[in-house]
Amino acid sequence: MSKLVINTYNKKATINKNIYGHFSEHLGRCIYGGLYVGENSDIPNVCGMRTDVVEALKAIKIPVLRWPGGCFADEYHWKDGIGPKESRKKMVNTNWGGVVEDNSFGTHEFMELCRQLGCEPYINGNVGSGTVQEMSEWIEYMTFDGLSPIAKLREENGRKEPWKVKYFGVGNENWGCGGNMRPEYYADLYRRFQSYVKNYGDNKVYKIACGANVDDYRWTENVMRNACRQMDAITLHYYVHPRGWMEKGPSIEFDETEYYITIAKAMYMDKIIKGHLSIMDRFDPRHRVGLIVDEWGTWYTCEPGTNPGFLYQQNTMRDAIVAAYTLNIFNSHADRIVMANLAQIVNVLQAVILTEGDKMLLTPTYHVFDLYKAHMDAELLDSWLETVEIGTAKVNPWQEISCPNLSASASEKDGVITITVSNADLSNTYPVDCTLVGKRAESVTGRILRSGKVNDHNTFEAPNTVAIQSFDKFDLDGDKLHFEMPPCSVMEITIK
Repeated sequence: MSKLVINTYNKKATINKNIYGHFSEHLGRCIYGGLYVGENSDIPNVCGMRTDVVEALKAIKIPVLRWPGGCFADEYHWKDGIGPKESRKKMVNTNWGGVVEDNSFGTHEFMELCRQLGCEPYINGNVGSGTVQEMSEWIEYMTFDGLSPIAKLREENGRKEPWKVKYFGVGNENWGCGGNMRPEYYADLYRRFQSYVKNYGDNKVYKIACGANVDDYRWTENVMRNACRQMDAITLHYYVHPRGWMEKGPSIEFDETEYYITIAKAMYMDKIIKGHLSIMDRFDPRHRVGLIVDEWGTWYTCEPGTNPGFLYQQNTMRDAIVAAYTLNIFNSHADRIVMANLAQIVNVLQAVILTEGDKMLLTPTYHVFDLYKAHMDAELLDSWLETVEIGTAKVNPWQEISCPNLSASASEKDGVITITVSNADLSNTYPVDCTLVGKRAESVTGRILRSGKVNDHNTFEAPNTVAIQSFDKFDLDGDKLHFEMPPCSVMEITIK
């Protein structure tokens, strides 16, 4: 029997809805064929944006979308992606597959996509191969409402009114594909570039500095020391590689040991978040600077027969558990994490949607975002969950790792309590006794994501193999709630 105690009197922080954000890069079939098919496509679209994909993303209330990268951002020159499409500059996507990028999806198209989705745009600027002038003019092009050559250029390209752009990243992975910089050097560049990311009119830019890769605490320390006063947030990137960077392992054909290693590595997110926050606290004791995990998720060996530079992988119940445990971690740090962006939204890495021609399917990870969407902008409730360690495995001769059997979050909004619980155990069902301190419940409903096997996934021939089901096996008595968590499952519980 596992115990879950939820103290409704202790509201710890508001869960920023942007924790449930996403990431779109010019990589593989994320943009072209995934989000965008062009106005002349036979696939139903509005202004070139796939109608089926847009409607699916609206259903999970996507709050923010990052673009154009990723590594692509630091070789992207925004003027190549404006004006008549037939005259836009073609380029080679050197980071992802060496394919030709025709720039038919640019600033206007991305802002139109965000309009259709009803989400905030998060633009990533080019520090690695760009210039201060280029970045400065991009912000002016998007947000200046007045007379200037750049604003006139926007009008000539069909947009008189400026857009609102709140989130702007000054560089991406500048420790790697964004220039192989030292943190001290990047911090100085950041200070210089951000000086010219101007606020025009009532558009106030939230400036985001490039943060560390995984547990590179030295990067965070040096960038915070030298530039924290000039930033609103700093980023963090962490991907789960079950077998390691060079050999990541397949997305479907994995065994039980590899499954538990994956979940244990996903749990490492909590440790590195705490490590980076402790460093941020030294330079920002008032917690003015937010932490953004703008690339996270699983990264496996690409599917056989696909371009290895396209990073196309399938998505199983393993990925659903990774997503659920990770989102619970983010919720637990709601006082400091202001945004997170799953990598990536369509057809790349841990995607929530896969497409093939005119076909579309929703992945198990998509369904987790559906189960968790009630947490957006809700108040995180203090909770305690009794767990045991499972899946102990050796990752090398001197290190063993394991993961907790259960993970949970609880929040309240408009008098409704939402609890999300996940069971990573592949074999055992766990009865859960939940106590609601300060709340006598009148009704409880549930939804659950589970399948017969952990390797189960959705295909274009069988798109509903893994899908959300209703769940009603609850015993409710005032402030006491009892239920059972089946093996390898994710549940949403709604209490009124």
